[in-house]
Amino acid sequence: MKRDKKQKFIKTQVTPVEPCDRSAMIEVQHLTKKFGELKVLDNISEKIFAGEKVAIIGPSGSGKSTFLRCLNVLEDPTDGYVFFEGNNLCDLRVDINIQRRRMGMVFQHFNLFNNMTVLKNITFAPVHVAMQDLRRAQLKNFSLKFCNLFKGKNKKSPVPPLQTNAKKIKEDAAANALRLLKRIGLDDKANVYPSTLSGGQRQRIAIVRALAMNPKVMLFDEPTSALDPEMVGEVLQLIKELADEGMTMVIVTHEMNFAKEVATRVIFMDGGHVVEQAPPEELFGNPKNDRLKEFLSKVL
Repeated sequence: MKRDKKQKFIKTQVTPVEPCDRSAMIEVQHLTKKFGELKVLDNISEKIFAGEKVAIIGPSGSGKSTFLRCLNVLEDPTDGYVFFEGNNLCDLRVDINIQRRRMGMVFQHFNLFNNMTVLKNITFAPVHVAMQDLRRAQLKNFSLKFCNLFKGKNKKSPVPPLQTNAKKIKEDAAANALRLLKRIGLDDKANVYPSTLSGGQRQRIAIVRALAMNPKVMLFDEPTSALDPEMVGEVLQLIKELADEGMTMVIVTHEMNFAKEVATRVIFMDGGHVVEQAPPEELFGNPKNDRLKEFLSKVL
C-alpha cells in the first residue's frame, strides 16, 4: 500500500522488484508520476550518494520540481519506489514524518510563516519534534512502570530518562537559531516578521530553518527564481558554503553558472525523462544529446 496525492491508499507492491542499494542515500526505482492523464515523470531510476551535489536542469514543464518533491514524498509517486537511507518511503509502515526530519527542503517562494517572528520560524520544528520525543519517552517509561506492577520477576528496565525538559528544549533551539542567524549576518532580525525582509533575506532564513533540523540532505527547488537579480548572489553564496562543507544536495536550478561551479553531477531532464547526465564540465562542455544541445544554446 502507498499514499496518493489525496492521501487515499492505492494498491501496489510494498516490496520492490529490485533490491535497494544501501550505499545510496536516496534511490528511486521506476518512478512515475501522473496528474490525471498527464504523465509528468516517466519510469525514472536514479541514485544519489552522500556528499554529492546534484543539479537538475531543463526547460519548464520537464518534471524537475515534481521529481524533487517525490524524493521526500511531498508528491506521492503514481508508480515506482523512493528509498532514503534504505527505507522505502512508499511503504505505509515507514513513518514519513520521521524520515523527513533528515531531509531539508527549501522552496521557491520561501514558505515562511508570516504570523511568526524569524526566530519562531526557525525554532518551531525543532521544538515540536523534541517535545514529541520527550513525551514519547515519558509515555514509554510510564507504560513500562505500570506493566512491571504485574510482572513479578520478569520486569523490564525503563528507558533512560531524557536529560531535558520543555524549558531546556526551547532554550537550546533558540540558541541554535541565533547561531545560524549570526552565520548569515541576520541575527539582528530574530524578532522581526518575514514580511519586513527582502526576498534574499527571507530565502536565506528559509535555508537556515531547514538547517536547524540538522538534515543529512538538502533539497532546493529553484531557490533563486523568485528573487530580484541583485538578491540572487547572497542566496547562492550560502548554498555554495554548505556545498563546500560537504552537505549532500539536490538542486533544481536555472542558474547554469552556479550548476557548473557547485555541482558534482548535472542531470538534464526533458519530457519527464532523464535525457543526459554527467559531471558539469562534461555536460556543459561536450553535450551529446541534441535536445540538450538545443537547450544549452538558448540558456548559455
